[in-house]
Amino acid sequence: MKLHIVPARNGALWVRNGFGVFFKRPLVFAALFAAVMFFGLVALLLPFVGEFVMLAAMPLVSLGFMLATRRVMLGTMAGPGVFVEPLTGAGGKRIALLQMGVVYAVATYLILFASDVADGGKFDALQDAIASGNSDAAGIAELFGDAQLQFGLLLRFGLAALLSLPFWHAPALVHWGDQSVGKAFFFSTMACWRNLRAFGVYALAWGGVILAFGVVANVMAALLGSPQIIALATVPVGLLLSTVFYASLYFTFADCFAPDRAPDAEPA
Repeated sequence: MKLHIVPARNGALWVRNGFGVFFKRPLVFAALFAAVMFFGLVALLLPFVGEFVMLAAMPLVSLGFMLATRRVMLGTMAGPGVFVEPLTGAGGKRIALLQMGVVYAVATYLILFASDVADGGKFDALQDAIASGNSDAAGIAELFGDAQLQFGLLLRFGLAALLSLPFWHAPALVHWGDQSVGKAFFFSTMACWRNLRAFGVYALAWGGVILAFGVVANVMAALLGSPQIIALATVPVGLLLSTVFYASLYFTFADCFAPDRAPDAEPA
């Protein structure tokens, strides 16, 4: 795979292309995301290992959506089988993807443990306060103002962002580039770093999409005199944006890497 350096503006194109391919086959992508959510719910029912299995499957989830996006662009069908198809290939690729999942799950647990130690469990207390609905806005604001919690949040999201770098392209590099786990991690990190401006615009574009939704929801709530509309719209819009995000992952990979030759089964 050849690494490409892309212009910063391509980050916005990745988001636009994600919406474009989603609306080309919205039911396909909605079904794929529903399948992922169903798998997550079933995995969490497994005692002791359920959460680990769910985390270990995340590299396959991102690769599955890349396969689906590619096939929708080629005009072919993409079903839930895209999530397990990479495991039916060559033994070396299958082992590499499984190893990658284990590394991702272990690294995520280490990040959560370090963050919980740093904030003294205050992030969990904040989540409980928000979920219970018993705390008022002033109480939640006071929790947010705690310096220890702020440091824990910074550590939590900072380490999670760093973890995303080696895993962003790695599953695709194993699947399409026949790379080992170590090489895939290295070149994924290198691609994200060398195209940092494009990924910065990508993040800003997604932030703009979320901000636009917030503005529209608040305007509609004010016009209709019903603030509940914001809460009602948040869940479906959140699911929609999450699905589009996964649909856009293929474009980040296809822009940053090019194969030495086009695959025989699925031409570029």
